[in-house]
Order: sequence, then C-alpha cells, then structure tokens
Amino acid sequence: MRYVAFLRGINVGGNNMVGTERLRGVFSSLGFEDVKSYINSGNIVFDSRRQADDKLSSRIHDAVKNELEIDVSIVVRTMDEIEDVIGNNPLDGEFDDDKKMNVFFLIEELPKEKERLLMENSSEGEQFAVRGREIFCHLKNGFANSLIAKGFIEKKLKVMATARNWRTVKKIAEM
Repeated sequence: MRYVAFLRGINVGGNNMVGTERLRGVFSSLGFEDVKSYINSGNIVFDSRRQADDKLSSRIHDAVKNELEIDVSIVVRTMDEIEDVIGNNPLDGEFDDDKKMNVFFLIEELPKEKERLLMENSSEGEQFAVRGREIFCHLKNGFANSLIAKGFIEKKLKVMATARNWRTVKKIAEM
C-alpha cells in the first residue's frame, strides 16, 4: 500500500532542521519501501503493508523522535486518500492560484461544533470547507494576514493539523 506521511513543522522557519536523506533513512529503517520525499518540508511517500493510520503515525513519530531527536506530529494518508482529496475538493473552481489554496490534514474528523466555529469565521478573503479529515482553505488575500497565519486552527479550534498548499498536494499525488 502506498502512503504519505506529513510531518508537521519540519524545516519550517529554521525549526526542526533535518536533511531529507536522513529523514528518508528513518523511514527505510522502519522497513518501508520505495521511500521518496517531496521538497524539504516533511512530505514522505512510502510503501508499507496495510496498517491503520494511527499505528503508522505512532511508529513514525517514535522513530523520528528517537533517531533524529525531533518531536513532531505526524499525519498519514493513503495515496488513494490523497487522490480523493484532489478529485473532491469542495472549493474546486474557486481559485486560480495553487499557492492560495491549502489543505489542512487532521488526525481525526473535525467535530461539528468546531466546524461551525470555523465557518463562522470565514470571510470574503478566507473561504473554508470541511470534508472528512481535511479542511480546505482558499486564502484569496494570501497567507500573511489570514486567520490561519494567526494560528486559528490550533488556538481556537484546538486541533492538530498540518497544511500543504495545493501545488504540493498535487505533486505528492504524482509520486
């Protein structure tokens, strides 16, 4: 089975710096095969026997923490799930710049009350849609002054998420 691991906060803003070769080595040491990375921000694609996402996340987290001394959250999706995200983007047709379209990958589905809070805070410049374990976010005015840049997902919704822009999600699907 082909999987994608999104490591939150790797090589971003000078924090949790690690080379992709070392990171791929950790995945290989876990017995994963055909390990590949996309850009230097914690996107690893690999093959493994079918396992529950939470078990894979836990194994990867522990190995990264033990071998690289980096404690970061890990979100795992199958490649089929990534293709489903691309094929069923509820904001499809609403954006023309892949850098302004983001997907927040969550460990579990967003509870309805938190989804309502998120939707109440959408605006002309920030459009949100929730589907399964993903939050789709179109930042028409860019990232800098958005709710997202102010940590709304973590601070107000109190959920762990890791975001990738649309271009990155599409490139990962091609791997």
